[in-house]
Amino acid sequence: MLKIVTSPDPLLNQVSEPCEIGDKSLKKLAKQMERVMYATDGVGIAAPQVGILKRLIVIDCSPEDERDPLTLVNPEILDTWGDIEVEEEGCLSCPGIRIPIARKAWARVKYFDLAGEEWEIEGDGLVGRCLQHEIDHLNGITLFESATPRERIKALKLYEEARRAGAKPGDTDFEPRVR
Repeated sequence: MLKIVTSPDPLLNQVSEPCEIGDKSLKKLAKQMERVMYATDGVGIAAPQVGILKRLIVIDCSPEDERDPLTLVNPEILDTWGDIEVEEEGCLSCPGIRIPIARKAWARVKYFDLAGEEWEIEGDGLVGRCLQHEIDHLNGITLFESATPRERIKALKLYEEARRAGAKPGDTDFEPRVR
């Protein structure tokens, strides 16, 4: 099984390369990423989070008792709109913490499926947030860079505490000891 790359690994801050449309190896990679995402209770995962600098993400924002993964090859945000909403986000690459992140409510994304067909998806709520979060990973942006400076300082301290206490990918409700 693929292993989740965690912060502060510098790979997470690199920009991913486009995938070759129709590359047959992407199907296997997407299936492996899907398994890792479900094993860690994630709703999205980007290839850099498993150590591969390719523009590939897998998301599944369906209800907990259902599985309906969507693989996006070379996803690109076409537009974001609506009110800016601040919500706490967790990340498989930053285990043990959640950080308040401001994002536009809606996102529209162009992507290719594994067969090479071009599509668009748009959504708000968890879908809109997940699309923006995972595409950030493809551009070398983690939760820490998405946070306000004040929240970043606070989150980095909590993250170090969570890491020392053994937080693992998928642990978003981990509560480190407050000093």
